Amino acid sequence: MLLKGKKVGFGLTGSHCTYDAVFPEIEKLVNEGAEVFPVVTFTVKSSTTRFGKGDEWVQRIENLTGRSVVDSIVEAEPFGPKNPLDCMIIAPLTGNSMSKFANALTDSPVLMAAKATLRNQKPVVVGISTNDALGLNGVNLMRLMSAKNIYFIPFGQDDPEKKPNSMVAQMSFLKETVCSALEGKQLQPVIIERFRVGK
Repeated sequence: MLLKGKKVGFGLTGSHCTYDAVFPEIEKLVNEGAEVFPVVTFTVKSSTTRFGKGDEWVQRIENLTGRSVVDSIVEAEPFGPKNPLDCMIIAPLTGNSMSKFANALTDSPVLMAAKATLRNQKPVVVGISTNDALGLNGVNLMRLMSAKNIYFIPFGQDDPEKKPNSMVAQMSFLKETVCSALEGKQLQPVIIERFRVGK
């Protein structure tokens, strides 16, 4: 059990279409012995989309981890001084949250947990899911990629024909990325080919 005894925060932001790819990865972390602390944004908790209801997703992550979600900034702040994590994961990380994270804006429980973890010089692993990674958000992506203690689940264009600026992490590499990050290494290659129309 590679992650036995490791305290891992798991933050969900509002890219609802990627949750089905993320939840099996949470289960893998639990099965590897990690103590997983779920953290959600206000959007995750309150939104109803064609992919499901917020309270259903919250219930599902609580069932997987055996812990109640952290859903306020006040609850997330102790991950800094009082209840430090070995690693914080944000998957999916939306373009909106990515831009805030890259510019030190802490307006959600997930971003507070990430800030608290960086404060302790521990790794933050992110799995991006954004339609403008190669557009206006590109500068924020590069800022995070060059930052200390931030690691990326390998990512690539998910639909280069219809959405040429969009990039999404390959969530199946999540556990491997976390294990590398705990050793201070970025899993490589970090930019991968995810999909090609007509291939």
